[in-house]
Amino acid sequence: MNIKYKAGFKYQLAETAIFQTAIYPNVSIDTEYIRLTVNGKLTILKGYAWDGPSGPTFDTKTFMRGSLVHDALYQLIRFKKLSGIHHRKQADNLLRILCLKDGMTKVRAWWVYKALRIVGSGAAKSSHVKAILIAPNSKMEK
Repeated sequence: MNIKYKAGFKYQLAETAIFQTAIYPNVSIDTEYIRLTVNGKLTILKGYAWDGPSGPTFDTKTFMRGSLVHDALYQLIRFKKLSGIHHRKQADNLLRILCLKDGMTKVRAWWVYKALRIVGSGAAKSSHVKAILIAPNSKMEK
């Protein structure tokens, strides 16, 4: 029997997390692990997996909540549940705000935000969706 899985995740949410955002979709969004209401309430369900902070950076506690929310919002953009044109900048700014609230220095939070504004658009494209892998492969392994 084969299994199907996705690579590239480092963290898995141990408890459901709820955040208030300034992102208000026209209709509520409900996926397997992410919910976003028309009132901006973002719920990320227990079991959600994400890759943490991306780029040339360190995974620190001041970056974890922000990276979780940011990854969930970018996932909604990649799956065309949110508009990249209208919501990507809001997602980037929310990451900055959460990092500052969690104790990240203003300079580091500014650099994180600026880097996302310059190179983050690729991660919001639908082509950035993680591929489903299958194991074992169809050939017999020796």
